Amino acid sequence: ENYDMVFKIVLIGDSFVGKSNILSKYLKNEFNEDSKATVGVEFGSKSFSIDNHSIKAQIWDTAGQERYKAITNAYYKGALGAFLVYDITRKETFDSVDKWIPELKANGSKNMSILIIGNKSDLEDKRQVTKEDGEQKAANYGVAFMETSAYNGENIEVAFDTMVKGIYEKCHKELEENKEVDIQEKGIEI
Repeated sequence: ENYDMVFKIVLIGDSFVGKSNILSKYLKNEFNEDSKATVGVEFGSKSFSIDNHSIKAQIWDTAGQERYKAITNAYYKGALGAFLVYDITRKETFDSVDKWIPELKANGSKNMSILIIGNKSDLEDKRQVTKEDGEQKAANYGVAFMETSAYNGENIEVAFDTMVKGIYEKCHKELEENKEVDIQEKGIEI
């Protein structure tokens, strides 16, 4: 099938924060309680239609372990969006956001859309990171924030829809600005 646009989106974050289950819940409405650590990278895709444009979102689920860093860094190239996932029940995964953001900015597209996700919101009784702390960290980095639950599906669809629409709007705006630059460079009056 031909698409008007293809958006590459990466899922990053420490091991066992739920990246693979977020992707599985989104693409297949499945949750695996016995999921294992991702080795290298897993891949999935989904089609969208926005403003009569057919869009394919390619979603890359990257390994969170340090030993795969050399491999996963290469997958940031060309990514227009990133979900940076932490586990609300493990504060150390939240603290790791501070190492993932610079890595994303160093290796990803300069206009990459970033959404910090506090996953496992269904485990409220085990929470170590408040929603307000997540919102504050995202605000400090100038990126979006959302809490999700791959277990019960809370905000999973919303997160992906928000990301794809956000990337589309950025791309559409860039195209419009480039058209204006081309017109101005050619001396054509608008």
